[in-house]
Amino acid sequence: MEQVVTVGLDGSAESLAAAHWAADEAERRELALRLTHAWILLCPPTPDSPAADDQNYWSKRIVHDAHTELARDHPKLTIIEDLVADEAEAALLDAAAHSRMLVLGSRGLDRVASFFLGDIGSHTIARAERPVVLMRAGQGAEGRRRHVVVGLSLHGPQDNLLEFAYVTAFTRDVPLHAVHGRKPDRAHAAARDTEADVARDTAERARQELDEVLRPWREKFPRVRVVDEVRLESPARAVVQAAADSDLLMVGRRKHPPALGLRLGPVVQAAVHHADCPVAVVPHE
Repeated sequence: MEQVVTVGLDGSAESLAAAHWAADEAERRELALRLTHAWILLCPPTPDSPAADDQNYWSKRIVHDAHTELARDHPKLTIIEDLVADEAEAALLDAAAHSRMLVLGSRGLDRVASFFLGDIGSHTIARAERPVVLMRAGQGAEGRRRHVVVGLSLHGPQDNLLEFAYVTAFTRDVPLHAVHGRKPDRAHAAARDTEADVARDTAERARQELDEVLRPWREKFPRVRVVDEVRLESPARAVVQAAADSDLLMVGRRKHPPALGLRLGPVVQAAVHHADCPVAVVPHE
């Protein structure tokens, strides 16, 4: 794995916004920034061909223009141009495998419509070996909210997600809001229990489990202030609502064998469709 943050560029306003976000993040984490644009090479130019005849001119221009703009805003940041003659999905997956994280721009529609990812974005999220950050144009305003959110399921190990969340909060010097959503389980309650009793018992169990999961990470990152919260509602709804005033929402994606196909759980689906902030999808065991 290289010490870089990679952003996928396609010439859209969304991908340029993603590049600016990625540059800020690379600088905070003291990493390099790689600008990747993938396309099928049309026709390699000959050494004496004029620029106007180069059929790949605009692909090169996308990366060059982004590099120029980012270098102006981040003069000390190491920026690498990466033009890949391959299908976009294959190029992005390879870039993710060799990066600390991959950042992609997404065209956000209204809340009734679908969050635009397309096949390339969906497949990349579902198969990437490293965290993938999705953002829309206009989401990267700094200093606007000043905290980040991580959604935790409490089922199975989530070390990759928690490490990413704590490092993110630490490098930004902002509080980390850890959220767990769980519906009260009336089916396992005694017949005499009221709905209030069931809700109270569910909340107490969830808080104990959440505290156990967070305890070693609090010790490892004592300077990160953590606000933990249990919400008695569906996990998907809980994380989306918690992220309404955050700078970044981080959710986990469990790795699945290729034979099971592409699977994005309901929490990831809700986050990338409805969260009003950039979303980081972190693969974990």
